[in-house]
Order: sequence, then structure tokens, then C-alpha cells
Amino acid sequence: MTHGFALILLGALAPLASTLAAPPEASGPTVWTNTLGMAFVKVPAGSFWMGSAESPEALAQAFPLLERQRFTLLTDEAPVHRVRIRRAFYLGQHEVTVGQFRRFIEASGYRPESEADGTGGYGYNPDYEPATTARGDAFEGRNPRYSWRNPGFAQGDDHPVVNVTWNDARALAAWLSRTEGQRYRLPTEAEWEYACRAGTRTRYPHGDAPAGLEQEANVFDQAAAPYWPRWQQHALAGSDGHAFTAPVGSYAPNAFGLHDMLGNAWEWVSDWHGDRYYARSPSTDPQGPADGSVRVRRGGSWHTWAFYARCSYRNWNSPTTRYTLVGMRLVREIGTR
Repeated sequence: MTHGFALILLGALAPLASTLAAPPEASGPTVWTNTLGMAFVKVPAGSFWMGSAESPEALAQAFPLLERQRFTLLTDEAPVHRVRIRRAFYLGQHEVTVGQFRRFIEASGYRPESEADGTGGYGYNPDYEPATTARGDAFEGRNPRYSWRNPGFAQGDDHPVVNVTWNDARALAAWLSRTEGQRYRLPTEAEWEYACRAGTRTRYPHGDAPAGLEQEANVFDQAAAPYWPRWQQHALAGSDGHAFTAPVGSYAPNAFGLHDMLGNAWEWVSDWHGDRYYARSPSTDPQGPADGSVRVRRGGSWHTWAFYARCSYRNWNSPTTRYTLVGMRLVREIGTR
């Protein structure tokens, strides 16, 4: 494991942009849909406790099959600190889907990095054996056969797009901003955790116990375990019904009306990662470190063990990373033109 729609004809994009580009703001709809068919939920302003102060001992008791070292490597989740989000914002109700990303590619002419640099991405190959490789990675790659078009398993247009880089996500947000006259962007890490928690302070939306997560998120469970028998002991005891990605919105939303904040696909956020950033993070609208080498991704995926699908867990990769578990979700700001 790593730690580390409604179909819209392309010709209608321009007129639709003019009619959808200026939705009502503070008193506007709680759900708003853009020209690519992305539904956005209004997340209210507010404050929350960000991070985790759980001890390695408490985590070891909850996750007895994991080595203790995994619990001592979580210093970047502390200290727990109060964060204020000053302004409401629209956040994608779902992760960006394969169909939505395809319509962006076709309308914009953008070439995703997995195709533009010729090195491809990562993918599932039933004949690939992780134990025979130096890294022991669960997936084969980089390989030009894999990209957002092909993660090695079947996806419908309503599945979350994966094998997209942080730069690809920024390109989509920039194109939507130009096309619609609104400001789109990736959420900050603080906005993401605030939206994920939706008023809770537990490991998961339903509580602290890993059991039950399969009822609300697509993570590594009995549906996926047969494909990776070497990690079967880390699979949840139940089944969420999907061995690979699931159609977005397959599980109940959280209290803010957002689906798949945990599981299905890791989601890029805007921040650089900093191990000690939480200790000096501003209390209001933190934007992350001013610089860095890796960008944060949040939320876990269809292949993620329950321990790594907690609301507070932080992961990261270089901005050019493309992986079969990593996708995105966008913010559309309120009150910007």
C-alpha cells in the first residue's frame, strides 16, 4: 500500500457556459451543476478541529494487524488545531468522473501528462506479481498502456477518473475558470478535511470503528481482497460490492451532502505537504506551506486499507504522479467572477 450527468454535446458548451456561469451566491442553491455536468454542493463557512492526536497505542489497539512503525510515522497529523473556514464554497458533490474528464479533453484539446510525456501511468494487471519487483508496488507501471483512459480494469463514464496528475487537475480547473467565468480550483487541505468531517471528530463519518466503513465508502474489503491475496488480512470483513472503482455516489452522502469523501479515489488538494506545518498553520483559511516538493492527496481509494482511509490521514506525491488510485474533486468559489 502507498503512504506515501447529463451528457452535454460539445457544441453546446459555449451557450451553456453563459447561462450557468453566474449562479446565485450567498442565498443560492445548495446544489449547482456546471457545463460539464459536475454537481457542486454548497459547504457552509465554519470551524473545526483539524488533525489527530491519537497515540500509537490507541491506533495499535484499533488496527492490531499493522506494524507499530506505521503508527509512529503519523506525526504530520498533529497537533490537532482549530481551523476557521471564513467563506462558504461549492465543492464537487462527487469526484470528477471519467465522462466529465473526457468532455474536458475533447473540448479543450488538453493532453494529460500520462499521454503527453509518453510514459503512461499505472494499472491493474492480473499477471503482474508485486513480489518480483524492487518496489513491491501493487500495480504495474509506468507503462504507456495505462492512462486515465485505461487503469487496467473496466470503468464506466460515471466512475471516478484516475491516473491523473496534480497538474492535470489544475489544468481542468483553469479551463473551467476561463470557459465559465468563475474561479475553479482544487480545495485546500483544510477545506477538504472540513468537508470530509462535516461536523464529526471521529476517524470516519460513522465513528471510530473500522467495521462499518464498507457501508459508506469503497475501500479494500472482501470484494477486492481476492485480487491481492497477500494483503487479504488487511481487508475489511464486509463487502462494499466493488472490487475496483465504483460509480460515484454509490454510497450515502455525509452530512454536507458529499459522496465518496473517503474511498473510491484519492483526491488531490492544492497544498504542498509539510511534516510540521500543522504546528505553525494559520488558524483561518490555511493555504499550506509556501513551497515544497510533493502535493497532498486525501481520502483513500478503492484499494486503501481502513487505517489509511481516516479523515485525518495525509498522503502525498509529486505533482506529476499519475496512479491508478488517484483522482480529484474541485472547488468552485462563491462570489468570484
